[in-house]
Amino acid sequence: MAKSLTLITVFISLFSLSSTAPSSNIFPNAIDFWCNKTPHPQTCKHYFSLIKHEPHEDGIPKTAFQFKNLILRIAMQQSVEAQIQIMWLGTKCRSKQEKAAWSNCITLYQDTINLLNQALNPTKKSTTYDLQTWLSTALTNIDTCQTGFHELGVIDNVLPLIPNKNISEIISDFLALNNASSFIPPKTHKNGFPRWLSPKDRKLLESSSPPSLTPDVVVAKDGSGNFETIKEALKVVPRMSQKRFVIYVKRGVYNENIEIESSMKNVMLYGDGMRLTIISGNRSVGGGSTTFDSATVAVRGDGFIGRGITFRNTAGAEKHQAVAVRCGGDLSVFYRCGFEGYQDTLYVHSQRQFYRDCYIYGTVDFIFGNAAVVFQSCNIYARRPMQKQKNVITAQGRTDPNQNTGICIENSRVMAAEDLTPVLSSFKTFLGRPWREYSRTVFLQSYLDELIDPAGWLEWKDDFALETLYYGEFKNLGPRASTRDRVKWRGFHSITSSTEASKFTVENFIGGRSWLPSTGIPFIPSLI
Repeated sequence: MAKSLTLITVFISLFSLSSTAPSSNIFPNAIDFWCNKTPHPQTCKHYFSLIKHEPHEDGIPKTAFQFKNLILRIAMQQSVEAQIQIMWLGTKCRSKQEKAAWSNCITLYQDTINLLNQALNPTKKSTTYDLQTWLSTALTNIDTCQTGFHELGVIDNVLPLIPNKNISEIISDFLALNNASSFIPPKTHKNGFPRWLSPKDRKLLESSSPPSLTPDVVVAKDGSGNFETIKEALKVVPRMSQKRFVIYVKRGVYNENIEIESSMKNVMLYGDGMRLTIISGNRSVGGGSTTFDSATVAVRGDGFIGRGITFRNTAGAEKHQAVAVRCGGDLSVFYRCGFEGYQDTLYVHSQRQFYRDCYIYGTVDFIFGNAAVVFQSCNIYARRPMQKQKNVITAQGRTDPNQNTGICIENSRVMAAEDLTPVLSSFKTFLGRPWREYSRTVFLQSYLDELIDPAGWLEWKDDFALETLYYGEFKNLGPRASTRDRVKWRGFHSITSSTEASKFTVENFIGGRSWLPSTGIPFIPSLI
C-alpha cells in the first residue's frame, strides 16, 4: 500500500485571487511576501524551501493563485509522506486501543489525500466554496486522528511520531488565503437541482410512502430480497460511480455495523419508515472503540441519501461515547430518519450535510462534529442521562476560524424524551458547549421547551473558547426561547438582524440551492 501511495497522481491547477505579488525582479523575496500573509508564516517558509522544482522554474510564485496552488502541492506531499509514516508505525502499536486509534489515522489520512487530489484536479470545476469545504474537512480529519489516541489514553508512543501539526498549519494557511467564509455559495445548477440528482432520485425522495421504483438491490431478513444483510449488499455497489445506486432495506432490525466507503459515491439507502427499518449496533468508547469507530453506520461516500430508517446505538449511557451515525460524505441528505443513542449519538463529522424531518435522541453532546450542516423541521429529544450528568444537545468542533463549518438547527423542536419528562427537575439540559476553540452553533426559529436551562449554553472547561466561539439564537419560540438570562460570553449572540441570521440558512450556509432539489425533499432555502 505504501508503494501505491507514492504513485498518487497529483493534479496541479491554478486558483485565482484578485491580488498579485510584485514580480520577482522588483521584489526578490516574494516567498516572504506571501507567507507573511498566512497564520503560520514560519511553517510556510520552511516548506517552500523544500519544494523541488523543474529546472526551468524559479520556484517563486508571481501571483496569488500560484501561491495557493503551491500550498496545495505542499499539503499533498506532506500528507502522502505522513500516510506512509503512519503505516510504518503500525508495528509500534502496543495495545488493542493504540491499534484502533492508529487504524483511524490510516483512514483519515487517505481521505485527506483524496480531498487534496480532488482540489488539485484541473478537470474538476471546483468553486472557492468547494475548496474551503474540502480543506476544512482535511483539517478536521487530522484533528480526528489525534482525538482517537486521547480518547483511549494512549498518547505517549505512536501519537508523537505522527506529523499532524505541520500539515494542519499548512492547511490552515490555505484556508486563510482562500477564505470563503464571506462568500455566498453559488447557484450552480438550473432550477436548484444538483448535478448528481436525477429525475428518478427526485421521485424517490418525493414519495411519502416507500418508493415504488425498482431499487438496484433489496435487503430482507426473511430472505425475500437479494441479500439478508446490508453489509452484503454494499459489496456490489459500483466504485466511483456517478449513477445513483439504490438499496432498499425491508422492515426489520438489522444488527450490523456498516460503512459507506469513500469510493461508494451516490448511494441511497431507504427503508420502510423509521419505525419499521432499524439498523442497530453497540460499539462504544467504553467497549474499546474510538468515537470515530463506534458508529453503527459510517458514511464516507459523497452524495449519500438516507431515507425512512432509524439508526441506533444500544451501548447505553454507561458506555459513554457511542455513535449511531457518523457522516463525512459531502452533499449528504437524511430524510425522515431516526437517530437513537445516548452520548454522541449523531457525529456530523465533516463536509456539507442536510437533515429534514428527522428525530434525534441522546444525552451528552449528542449532535456533534465539524460539518457544515443544517437540521430543518427536526425533533430533538434529550433523554435521561446518568446521575450527575448534564444533557448537552450540541458540541460543535470547529478548530480554525476560516473553516466554513457549524451546526444550524432551524424550524425544529427541542423537547424532553419520555424517560426524562418525569425527572425533568433533576437534570439540566443545555443547547451546546464548545468542543473546539471556534465552535459555531445557531438555533433559528425553533421551539425550545422547558427542559432547556435559562443560561442556555454550558462551558466545556473553565473559560475555554468563550471568547472565540459563535453561539446564536434567532426568533426562537417556547418556554425557554427568551435570551434574557442567557450566558454573558463574548461569543454568544442574541441575533436580532435577519441579515445576520440568514448567513446560516440552507441557501447561504450549505449552498442548498446548488445541490438540493427545488422539489423532491421539502426544504426552506431562507428564513421563514
